Order: sequence, then C-alpha cells, then structure tokens
Amino acid sequence: METIRCDVAIIGAGSAGLTAYRSVHMAGKHPILIEGGPYGTTCARVGCMPSKLLIAAAEAAHSVKEAPGFGVHPGPTRIDGKEVMARVRSERDRFVGFVLSGMERMPEEHKLRGYARFLGPNRLQVDQHTIVEAKGIVIATGSTPQIPPAWAAAGDRVITSDAVFDWTDLPRSVAVVGTGVIGLELGQALHRLGVHVVILARGSSVAQLSDPAVKEIAAAALREEMDVRFHTQVSAVERVGDGVRVTSRDTSEREVSEVFDYLLVATGRKPNVDQLSLELTGIALDEHGIPQYDSKTMQCGDSHIFIAGDANNELPLLPEAADQGKIAGANAATWPEVKPGLRRTPLIIAFTEPNIATVGASYEELCRTHKGSFAVGMVSFEDQGRSRVMRQNKGMLRVYGEYGSGRFLGAESIGPRMEHIGHLLSWAHQTEMTVEKMLEMPFYHPVVEEGLRTALRDLAQQLEKAPPPKQSCPDCTPGC
Repeated sequence: METIRCDVAIIGAGSAGLTAYRSVHMAGKHPILIEGGPYGTTCARVGCMPSKLLIAAAEAAHSVKEAPGFGVHPGPTRIDGKEVMARVRSERDRFVGFVLSGMERMPEEHKLRGYARFLGPNRLQVDQHTIVEAKGIVIATGSTPQIPPAWAAAGDRVITSDAVFDWTDLPRSVAVVGTGVIGLELGQALHRLGVHVVILARGSSVAQLSDPAVKEIAAAALREEMDVRFHTQVSAVERVGDGVRVTSRDTSEREVSEVFDYLLVATGRKPNVDQLSLELTGIALDEHGIPQYDSKTMQCGDSHIFIAGDANNELPLLPEAADQGKIAGANAATWPEVKPGLRRTPLIIAFTEPNIATVGASYEELCRTHKGSFAVGMVSFEDQGRSRVMRQNKGMLRVYGEYGSGRFLGAESIGPRMEHIGHLLSWAHQTEMTVEKMLEMPFYHPVVEEGLRTALRDLAQQLEKAPPPKQSCPDCTPGC
C-alpha cells in the first residue's frame, strides 16, 4: 500500500470540498482531494440545477394553463414527457460538464480516487491502495437521501429525488412523502406537468417555515392547487406490478390505499460520516455521530480537523457549503492558526409557486432569543397591486424587528417573486439595517417590492409602541 503526505487532505469533492481545495491551493499549501463517488457535485447532478430545469418546464406549462385569465386563449396543451426529461438531462449534463472540466484542470497529484476512513487523527486509508498522512483534514463528505428499509423492500419504484433526473419520460402518477423544500418543489413541478401527484406529510410543516401565520397561508395556497395531505402517515408500502401501493392513515385513523408509478421519498438527507471511523480521531461527536465544531471557524474542537457542507448537518444549501468549505480550507491550511470566516445571513428559498423564503432569524428562533422584545409587521399579497396585475396575488410576508434598536431581525414569507425580495432582505439583515433605514431605500412603482414596503411600514408602527410584557410564546412550537 502506497503512503503519501500532504498539507491538507480534503475528503469529498462536492461544493464544500472544491471550495476547500481552492482555499488550500491559494494559501500555497499542498492539498489532496479524495473522492470515491462520481465527480460533479450534488447541486449539478441531482440538486439545484436539474430541479430548476424541471420547475422551468412546469412554469411554462402553467403559464399556458393560466393564459385564459388574461383573455389569451392558446390551443390545446400537449406536454411531451420525453422531451421535457430530455432537456432536463441534457442541460443537467452540461452543468456537470463545467464541474468536470474544472476537475480535469487540477494537477493529477492533487486528486485521489477512493473512499477514505481515519486510521488515526492524521492518517487516512483510501480504499485498499493508499495511506494519506496530512497536517490538516477537511471532512466534506456531503449527505445522502434516506429511504426507510421497510419501504425500500418494494424495490426500484421507491425512489429519492436523485433518481428523478434520470427518467427518460414523465410517469403517470407519483406519491411524494415530505413537505420540505425538495418534496414541494418536485411535487408541484410534476403536478403542473400533468403527473397525478399526492403529497403526504406526517405533520404540518411547510418547507422551512416556522411562523404559524405564514405557514397557514402557505398550506392553504399549496392545497388549493394540489392534493397535499397533512397529518397523514404512510403505514404500508408494497410493490404491485410496475407500480407501488401506498397505504396512508390520517389522524382520524382512516386508511387509504392507492397505487402509483413511484413513491418519491423526500423526508431528509443523512450526513455521510458513519463510514469514516471518526472514533479514531479523538474529536467529540454529538448524539448522531457528527463532529462537534465551531460554526465560525469550522474547526472540530481544537484539532486540525475541520468539517464543511452537508456533512455537518447545519444548513444543506449550496451557498452555505461553499462558504463553509472556504473557511475550513483556509483554516486547515494555516492550522494551528485559525480565524473566523464570513458566515452570511441565512437565506433559504423554496422555488415553489408562490416562492417560499426565510431570511435571518426565524420566528421560532426569535421566540427563544427575543421573547417579548421583537415586533412583527406583515402584508398580504391578496390585494397587492403588481401581484394582482400578474394574477399571482397569493401569500403573506411577515417581517421582524427589535424593540429599542429598531434593527431588522428576519422574515418568513410565501409570495410572488420572493426569491428576489428575499435577497433584498438578506442584504439588509447582513448590514444590520434598521427598519427606518430600510424604508429610506427606493421603491419603484408598480412592483411587488411595494408589498415589502407595506410590511416594513407596519413593522415600523409596531416598533413605535411599547413592547408587550414578557410572556410565553405558545404558538412557537414547531408543527403547532
């Protein structure tokens, strides 16, 4: 078995691993990037980009359906599933190609194929062929979508989102389990492309929302268009010919059995850390076996080991993975000198229609950290001018501000163009603007952003009042 030495070993060549590699390389140190799976990143292969390709096709179909509302009457709509998926796969492969081109430009001595596991704090074994000794190590092994073993027994008709983008045609029917971002995005896209879709949720969660008022509006908007069944549990899954029978049970104990072409499981992803032999590193692990780390430096304890991206189970988002990878790589290259890196304002967007966006501190978080010391402003998009012009007048935006300082703390929303408004709010949050300063910014007419101004004006009025007496926050409990 060959032994090689380097300054920093990076386990995983996804978004976090690649940015970590660049940080180490720019620091003038010798990195080795270890990857056992296919190159190409989760985002490019099975995540951000292919899902948006499917959503774009769904938006085109939905626009045709909605056109008569404007007095425009197109001819019969024909959705060619094979053409839809051919474009999804073709453009997906193009995005993956960009990543592969970058990998090809890396020096060969910086790349090592295989799966790594720890032999000790500074030693890794890669498959059965190489020992790597490194001064610093970055864990960037990503995550994997999970299927309950009992459901997996039904075979290849029980899938995760990873499998969707290899379809060569659209199926006739799909049951989606989970109302997180992935389940809602794919479920709505498939529904709009003519697939019979049923979405099942064990609780009442809607994407990343925690504000009860926004969550209620979001659930109603989604259920108005699709068959979304909250508080419904899957009790049995079995293979039936070329399909799968899904039996579900609601809170009244009423059971329903239906046959679908596929069961799409979108109930979360598991960090890929269980095969790393982390117990040999000496670093502290949490109850799930994930290394405990400093979110500003990405350092595990005071060790030379750093962790970034989906592997740490913090926020499984590409921008977060990239930022964390940059910090982890830079600190691994200079260890034992370690510095805090830039952690940006949290921004999460679900590309549903309407968009769902959260910025900064969530309502649930503020109920813990600012109980009785934050105010809420809101706007409904039902009568907002530009939203009605576009016939997209659904949703609600709730913005949060701090009594005394007037500082903008965060927002939760579902509404038209929230992917863009969310960015405006995240910039305001990161620069620690007050609500007063935000209202001094320009607002054109007529734009959806005028709805944001309405919410900020409402928040400003609430902040002028005396804060309420400190009391319990009964509606802050997740899922209530």
